[in-house]
Amino acid sequence: MCHVSSITLALSKGRIFEETLPLLAAAGIVPTDDPERSRKLILGTNRPDVRLVIVRATDTPTYVQYGAADLGIAGKDVLIEHGGQGLYQPLDLGIARCRLCVATRAGFDYAAATRPGGRIRVATKYLNSAKAHFAEKGVHVDLIKLYGSMELAPLVGLADAIVDLVSSGGTLKANNLVEVEEIMPISSRLIVNQASLKLKRTLIQPVLDAFAGAVR
Repeated sequence: MCHVSSITLALSKGRIFEETLPLLAAAGIVPTDDPERSRKLILGTNRPDVRLVIVRATDTPTYVQYGAADLGIAGKDVLIEHGGQGLYQPLDLGIARCRLCVATRAGFDYAAATRPGGRIRVATKYLNSAKAHFAEKGVHVDLIKLYGSMELAPLVGLADAIVDLVSSGGTLKANNLVEVEEIMPISSRLIVNQASLKLKRTLIQPVLDAFAGAVR
């Protein structure tokens, strides 16, 4: 568990980090290093009582759940897969927006494949979201877990469809895939370790309030 007189915030590199910077600034927090340039995994800030840890996006909820970080910022997609145990989720930050979608090869008869009682083979890293989505439609789904290059799966016959995050749709188009269904809109949320919130409320609450003000 982190030191009671300081707080640790878990962030992932890339879009989430970039879009969190204005929110951190609103809370009076400025990182001393850019994670894209630095190899450091623990970054100081202008405040001696706040530090940042740089983790993989999919690991953020785990660091916060176990108290290795007091706060974190994670996409709704990651939180659904993690299950959200032991996490308080006070705020949708509305950043890193995209959507979780089903996509297939152009010309694939998705409507026929997903009639109630039908069966479809789907490649994804979002197993929980995909399973819940097809169960709701009354469709049997064979899930194949992949960690990347999802678009390849329908092209080489590994799967009929993929469930993946889409922002512009450019990668789908470039690989002759089409979006056939939106499962849910995705954005990033602020997550807090429940024990930290009790023990460190005086440090954490002003950060929550500043983030909430910046989001409004």
